Amino acid sequence: MSWTAFAAVFVAFFVTHSIPVRPAVKSRIVAIIGAAGFGMAYSALSIAMLALLIWAAGQAPFEVLWSQMPWHRHAVHLGMLAVCLILALSLGRPNPFSFGGARNDEFDPAKAGVIRWSRHPVLLALALWAGLHLLPNGDLAHVIMFGTLGGFAVIGRRLIDRRKRRVMGAERWQALRDATRAAPRFYRPRSWLELVVRLGAGVVAFATLLWLHPVVIGVPAL
Repeated sequence: MSWTAFAAVFVAFFVTHSIPVRPAVKSRIVAIIGAAGFGMAYSALSIAMLALLIWAAGQAPFEVLWSQMPWHRHAVHLGMLAVCLILALSLGRPNPFSFGGARNDEFDPAKAGVIRWSRHPVLLALALWAGLHLLPNGDLAHVIMFGTLGGFAVIGRRLIDRRKRRVMGAERWQALRDATRAAPRFYRPRSWLELVVRLGAGVVAFATLLWLHPVVIGVPAL
């Protein structure tokens, strides 16, 4: 694959991620398939485009910037376990600050869970995933890909904050943010069973990623 083709895949990735979440576009889609349908469709599209981008990086011209060290993979393993746990604790939960979220009208800032630590846990997970994978992937194409995706995740938080402030109203958004920040970092969960299930799902997801990595990516993670 040429650098031009790799760049074209990059452009397609950002277009498919930015246009659907624009308020005018999103409202039309939600009116047709509902909020839950939009969340599932957007997630499926995001995963498909990410898979295409990863494949394109593997096909791009190979130019080494730094060599892989043994500790790189150990750092990725520990970090990816944290990524999976963050996603397990945040997906499918109310989050009025983010572009997704389920049952946002039920959000309780006093018991915000992982959102007390980060308003955008999915983007935090993406930034960690990208930053961690920079370590063992020192070729130019993967550095461009993971570096850009990590930057996209960091910048995306500010863009979503700005958009949500406009949609919710600055006073309401700020009040909700202040209430969430004032909440305790740790509290007794509403359901210990749900917490255990979510943490278990995160561990299972991590193990599944390790198992599927050589099949999907073509490179063993261990």
